[in-house]
Amino acid sequence: MFLLLDFLPFQPSPGLAIWSVVIFLIFWAIMAKVAFKPIAQALETRENDIQDALDSAKTAKEEMSNLKAENEKLLVVAREERSKMLKEAKNTKNQIIADAKDTAKGEASRIMTQANQDIQNQKKAAMMEVKNEVGAIALSIAEKVIKKELAGNAEQESFVNSLVKDINLN
Repeated sequence: MFLLLDFLPFQPSPGLAIWSVVIFLIFWAIMAKVAFKPIAQALETRENDIQDALDSAKTAKEEMSNLKAENEKLLVVAREERSKMLKEAKNTKNQIIADAKDTAKGEASRIMTQANQDIQNQKKAAMMEVKNEVGAIALSIAEKVIKKELAGNAEQESFVNSLVKDINLN
């Protein structure tokens, strides 16, 4: 051991070594009380904070997963609602078209009935007018027959017949 001390730049004495150990132990006790406990507490606090952050992240991830599932359900419900609304709109459209067709058919039928009635009225009016014309023509013929001086009854009949042939009603 003496050889080992020859290489050291200074040679400690036994009293210095004892005082060094005592000072070191006092320093260690002070450090344990002052520094090591707060450092250990800080490390424990940090570990707890990290664990809390991991737990919070896990909880947030679960909540996000739940929200995603909820959103998917809402999307399915919204799609079903949209499909239902489109179906109702299509049915309403078809009903409106059917009602419009029925109304148009009824209106067309009413117009046709009115037109037929107008035609019948105009036909009656035309027949009345034709009858009036025929009556006027008959009076005109009668007047002409009376005015004409004819020698015999046969001549009058042939004249009336020729006038009637000229006025063919049918």
